[in-house]
Amino acid sequence: MEYTLFGAAGLAKLAANLYTARDMNHPHLDLDLARRIELAEALAAVEGAETYTRLRPGSFAAVEEIAGGFAVYCGATSPITQAVGLGLDGPVSEEEFDRLEEFYRSRSEPVRVETCPLADPSLIEHFGKRNYRVTEFTNVMARPIDKGEKWPAPSLGVTIEKCGPELIELWTMTVSQGFAEHFAVTQELLDVMHMFALGSGSECYLARVGGKVAGGATLSVRSRVAGLFGASTLPAFRNRGVQTALLHARLARAGTAGCDVAVSLARPGSVSQRNIVRQDFRVLYTRVKFEKDL
Repeated sequence: MEYTLFGAAGLAKLAANLYTARDMNHPHLDLDLARRIELAEALAAVEGAETYTRLRPGSFAAVEEIAGGFAVYCGATSPITQAVGLGLDGPVSEEEFDRLEEFYRSRSEPVRVETCPLADPSLIEHFGKRNYRVTEFTNVMARPIDKGEKWPAPSLGVTIEKCGPELIELWTMTVSQGFAEHFAVTQELLDVMHMFALGSGSECYLARVGGKVAGGATLSVRSRVAGLFGASTLPAFRNRGVQTALLHARLARAGTAGCDVAVSLARPGSVSQRNIVRQDFRVLYTRVKFEKDL
């Protein structure tokens, strides 16, 4: 009955008005926002590497600031061994790009650069001239954060807890095992994940199903950006609402921490992206990973 009262034209207008109102509240991409998001992620990796170096003097971790971003090395198997945030402060010179390549060449590691589409065109020119290849696309998704927003209770049997120091080892093993199909669970990876969890801007969360550990995730709070990273679920507990519960818990916490935007990353078209989009995230831009084995 309501459909006939509105009429097709009325329904279309109502839908357009609702979309416009929601769209206005979502982040709109510009260079300042892109720089804030990219550097928030880069600094989380930098802090993890610096924590590793501080707690284990003489370790292999290293960081170098290059072209407005950071090159990070935390071992050959580490997902944070890459460069992030380059080219967002203007043109990238030949000398800066040479420094980038030397940073990884000296460690016998391929150069991997997560590249924002708003980076200066000179960075893309360097990739072309030096025969880099594209190896990965990542959607950067964002949503606004409302401190007063209410979140539904987790699915039946799912509980979420913030990790204290006594749970960090368990969190490290859980998240690493959840990523096992993408990254081999080596002692080196476990060490790096552990140090990453100890960063001052990072908070770790564990999910349980029926009391059994089922997954984990990280919240990184920097520059009012809530980075929802490092989420994984153990295979036996997938499709049980674990990731949704972890998302809600971290978004609620981000609101109390004063963040104004939440960001999460996923491969285009993946199950992770579908889960994230259901929480009112939208694709803000797509990053491209350029790579070259030197």
